[in-house]
Amino acid sequence: MGADRGPAATDPVSRLSAATIREARAEDIEAVARLFAEDSLGGHGDRWDESTRPAYEAAFAAIAASPQNHLFVLEEAGAVVGTFQVTFLPGFSGRGALRAKLEGVQVRGDRRSRGYGALMIAHAEAVARAGGAASLALTSNKARTDAHRFYERLGYARTHEGFKKTL
Repeated sequence: MGADRGPAATDPVSRLSAATIREARAEDIEAVARLFAEDSLGGHGDRWDESTRPAYEAAFAAIAASPQNHLFVLEEAGAVVGTFQVTFLPGFSGRGALRAKLEGVQVRGDRRSRGYGALMIAHAEAVARAGGAASLALTSNKARTDAHRFYERLGYARTHEGFKKTL
C-alpha cells in the first residue's frame, strides 16, 4: 500500500501515545487475519493457517491496488492490536456525493476499553474528510450492543435499517 495516504495519526490522549495508526503492509496480513479470527461473534469463518493464507493475500492485494480502499492497522509496541478499513463509494444520489464506508473495526480483546477504538474511528473520520466524503457510514452486528453504545457516544446515529443476503 505504500506511504500512508491518510492524515497523520495524532494522539489526543497521552496514554495512547505509544499507539500509532498506519496503512497496513503485506507483513501485517497474518496479524490482521488473526484479529478477525479472534472475533467469535463475527461469523465470517476467519482463521489463519496455510490454507487460508492465499485468500487473505489476494484480498490484501486487491485493497492495496485500489485507490478507493484503505486498510489500516493500530500498532502498539510493534504489535498490531487493531484494524479498520475505509472505502470510498461514488454515488449518484445527493448530487453525486462521495460517501465513505467504515468496515472491519477490530481491537484485540486484551486492548479493548483503552480508547483505541475511539482513536481508530477519529482517524477513519479524518481520512474520509480528507478524501472529500460527505458522510461516513458503518454497520454493526445487531448482537454487538456495547459497540452500538460506543458508536452512539461518538455521534453516530441509527439512520437506516440494513439488509444482507449471503450469495
